[in-house]
Amino acid sequence: MQKIGLFGGTFDPPHLGHLIMAEAAYQTLQLDEVWFIPTYQPPHKDEAKSDGKIRLEMTKAAIKDHPAFRVNDMELTRRGKSYTIDTIHDLQKQYPAVQFYFIIGGDMVEYLPHWHKIDQLNKMVQFAGVNRPGYSIKTEYNVEEVAMPLIDISSTMIRERAAKGQSIRYFTTDAVREIIEKSKLYQTQA
Repeated sequence: MQKIGLFGGTFDPPHLGHLIMAEAAYQTLQLDEVWFIPTYQPPHKDEAKSDGKIRLEMTKAAIKDHPAFRVNDMELTRRGKSYTIDTIHDLQKQYPAVQFYFIIGGDMVEYLPHWHKIDQLNKMVQFAGVNRPGYSIKTEYNVEEVAMPLIDISSTMIRERAAKGQSIRYFTTDAVREIIEKSKLYQTQA
């Protein structure tokens, strides 16, 4: 049976922390592929700062050099709030012979009790919780722990640095940095 990791997020922008997290899950869980799924509108956050089309472009640019990383735009195409249960349901119908792992950070493990239809979702998919500084992976839900080097990089930090005109080199890939600079993303934020 093929094993595929699903990594949802706004990816606004995608950064090295995302890539390291996906690689840790890929290696630890011995996945065949990891699919990055940019959300249209996450239910637990305000709308993304950047348009879905540019976030999709940045995500594709970020993962282009990894042979097992893919981008799936189903949530951007579906539009509206992106509930994980809807995504898992659609993917299981489309790929019944695949075992899916839903990759989340330690911050999201703590938030699982608040997820839409979490009890049903917990029976449908194996969660893979990647450790993050200051968060615990311990939970009552079906979460397999994935260890990774602790790297404190966030999309918010990158947006703030770009808004202040500070360098974002080494926070994300060169391809993503070039898209941000060319598109003048995040320059109006303070």
